[in-house]
Amino acid sequence: MPGMDEFSRSKVTADYARSVGRAAYLWGWPLVNLHNRRTLMAQLPEPGLLAGIVPAGPPGTIGMLRDYIRPEERVVACPNQDVAYGFGVLDSARGPSVVQVPDFGDRFWVYQVVDQRTDSFVRLGQMYGTAPGFYLLAPASWDGDVPDGITDVFRYDTRVGVVIPRVFMDDTPEDRDAIAPLVDRISVYPLSEFDGTVKVKDWAEVPSFGGGDATGDQGETQWVDPGTYFEVFGEVLDEVPALPGEEALYGWFRSVLAAAENDPSIAGALRQSAVDTDAVVGELFEFRNIGIPVAHNWTTQRNGAAFGTYYLSRTAIGKSNIFVNTPNETVYYYQDLDDAGDRLHGSHTYTVAFPTGQLPPVRGFWSLTVYNKHHFFHPNDLDRFSLGTKNQNLTYGDDGSLTLTVGGAAPTDPARLANWLPAPDDEFTVYLRAYWPDQAILDGTWEPPTVTRAAAQD
Repeated sequence: MPGMDEFSRSKVTADYARSVGRAAYLWGWPLVNLHNRRTLMAQLPEPGLLAGIVPAGPPGTIGMLRDYIRPEERVVACPNQDVAYGFGVLDSARGPSVVQVPDFGDRFWVYQVVDQRTDSFVRLGQMYGTAPGFYLLAPASWDGDVPDGITDVFRYDTRVGVVIPRVFMDDTPEDRDAIAPLVDRISVYPLSEFDGTVKVKDWAEVPSFGGGDATGDQGETQWVDPGTYFEVFGEVLDEVPALPGEEALYGWFRSVLAAAENDPSIAGALRQSAVDTDAVVGELFEFRNIGIPVAHNWTTQRNGAAFGTYYLSRTAIGKSNIFVNTPNETVYYYQDLDDAGDRLHGSHTYTVAFPTGQLPPVRGFWSLTVYNKHHFFHPNDLDRFSLGTKNQNLTYGDDGSLTLTVGGAAPTDPARLANWLPAPDDEFTVYLRAYWPDQAILDGTWEPPTVTRAAAQD
């Protein structure tokens, strides 16, 4: 590969730079996203809550919730309303971090940990038979001694990583009380603080930090600004080593960055290419435009958190619902359309009917969630955003079938109201999660039912 001195002397036209810039924007969008999240988290003095509701902490730590995430959250699109969440970033420049795993008993749990490519590099969860204890998340280049008491070490080769514990919780006051002592034993902290003892933190009593755009009424926090994308892109290339076969791609990108350093017109062309290409990434936000088609207008994906060099999927998932689990941990089904192919709209009522014996076959849990057109929760009087395993009062048919109703006016019948999900009077999305899915889901034998628009009532 030519050296950078040759790249810096090569002539590059503005149109060529724009063409390369488009590819670089589509390729690197998730990597820049995580770079910018690390930059924000580095400003936090200690673990706590952004805007009082979003768990966060300085790099190498996490924040935790004891309850479901609130609908005002805007840090991560398509949040889950079935688990108590944690969230934090890793920074390889700060060295390894210890992850505490308490004894969850029979309760479902999984810790998602991804590198800067949003690819998973750990196996921590109920489906893996993970034992309680201490685990180490270490940069690939770290050559320090692993202290006694560490059960296993997981390594990552990028500068940035993300840690997201998920612990299932029934939607009952009793289970909220039961989960609290477990959550208080979930922690991530620098290796320098490890002393072999379980650290207990009261996550109900942590500081709140100014959230900025961590909350709001519209879309996700803008983690990628196309106007400044190429100001950090070179740094991101240094943070994320090339995968096998990517060396030429990195050289291609660096050649244009080198030209931009010496020619303001090339720099301007790159900047404009990012602004223009952001519309393409915006199209990937819509679930009907991405993924693998399955029955009844649903789509799914089979390489979450294992994207490798499949850049379309990596950027599409990063834009629409970043931080998905690997398929063996969770399978996701996405729906923007009804059975006739029309866009879902809250002015209509829809049914989702699971026949007898056809609930999602899982060993963890399942849920059906409604998101507004920005992929966030729709605030409503019931404070209800999803239905599924966590709900103890769902009304089943005499034959064991289950029919959920979405959108339209609230049912007056209490039995139907228990099975109803409010939707905004606008376009919305339905999202089905299957945690720890059975083989029937993984091989496509089981498919989600139709989202059927109900006939108008006189």
